[in-house]
Amino acid sequence: MVTVIGVRFKKAGKIYYFSPNDIDILKGNKVIVETVRGIEFGECVIGIKEIKEEAIVAPLKCVIRKATEVDAEKDAENKRKEKEAYEVCLDKIHKHELDMKLIDVEYTFDNNKVIFYFTADGRVDFRELVKDLAAVFRTRIELRQIGVRDEAKMIGGLGPCGRSMCCSTFLGEFAPVSIKMAKEQNLSLNPTKISGICGRLMCCLNYEQDTYEKIRKTLPTVGSIVDTPYGRSQVIGNSVVKEAVKIKIKLNGSDEEIVEVKIEDLTLISGSYEDAVVVEDIKLKLELVENEGDSYIIKELFKDN
Repeated sequence: MVTVIGVRFKKAGKIYYFSPNDIDILKGNKVIVETVRGIEFGECVIGIKEIKEEAIVAPLKCVIRKATEVDAEKDAENKRKEKEAYEVCLDKIHKHELDMKLIDVEYTFDNNKVIFYFTADGRVDFRELVKDLAAVFRTRIELRQIGVRDEAKMIGGLGPCGRSMCCSTFLGEFAPVSIKMAKEQNLSLNPTKISGICGRLMCCLNYEQDTYEKIRKTLPTVGSIVDTPYGRSQVIGNSVVKEAVKIKIKLNGSDEEIVEVKIEDLTLISGSYEDAVVVEDIKLKLELVENEGDSYIIKELFKDN
């Protein structure tokens, strides 16, 4: 077992493990740590604890010290300088007529490097831009191309649900999301219904996926024959959310009524359980979707995000 603390450098950023280096560090303390990028200012979000060695990415870096007021002031000054650097870089991009979108700027705590994050449709030759920026800031310059999901995380905004986006508020890392999850949750394959503002599948599809998979393994498919408290009947509908199936029963020997039966109150006689969705079956049922007058197949959503 190894003694570590968890440090985060940005709001909703990834948590990295560091050795406390025999310093009494509590959750919420600001710390100065050594990273592969240099000296950084961060916040302890996981107090001192022990974890298995295999959970650590070697080599384990150490905490240098608890942050002081001077350190906090320097971090605030870096944030101010980042805004100025953003405007300078925008001007340089326009000057060189580069097809790229500047997203964010970040100074390392020791000012040894300035990192510019951008998005672009393809490769960008920014060698001349780097030279201009190095002449202005007189330090190491790094331009890092990021994806649309990282862009949304950095900029923030409101999701389709009307709340602040998960990625910019509490998600430290992106989890894989696939079109299969949307289908297993009986959602429409219309991209406007299952995509976030980044244009990729919504992260929240992953939140209840384990529960859906567990329930589907015990949910009879439509057409299956089941024994219920009302007698033997055929399943005509089912609901993962309600954990129930719909069957028809006869009243007074002639009239029929549709009732819902909980899955724990029935026994499968013949048929099968829902189980997992087969991706190939989704592709066979894929429909054309209208978007601004043009029809297109949402093939991009079949890629894991």
